Amino acid sequence: MMHPGCRIEQVYLCRDPVDFRKSIDGLSALVEQELKLDPFGSALYVFVNRHRNKIKVLYWHRNGFCLWLKRLEAEKFAWPREADGATQTVTIQQFEWLLEGFDLWRNAPHKTLHFGSVS
Repeated sequence: MMHPGCRIEQVYLCRDPVDFRKSIDGLSALVEQELKLDPFGSALYVFVNRHRNKIKVLYWHRNGFCLWLKRLEAEKFAWPREADGATQTVTIQQFEWLLEGFDLWRNAPHKTLHFGSVS
């Protein structure tokens, strides 16, 4: 998705807006020190600005950090309102839907059911 051959296992949305003057060094330090996550892991770390019209995505690829930015011209990104902790984990597919403008928290999928037996 981000880079050919880049294996992504997790997507972390940082719930609180960040100062978008931060670049690779500031965001990777935030991931490690404040979020207590591994910035070198096979994950995307996604940040939003205060106006929710820009996101930055930080990830490690083989031998260096990559930083990706998307700016919306007319709308806002849906963002998690209620969550435990500083991050919200989503799947790659959910992240793609978020980029397309879907509100993952308003339009929830069917609940997963777990049964012990059929009778």
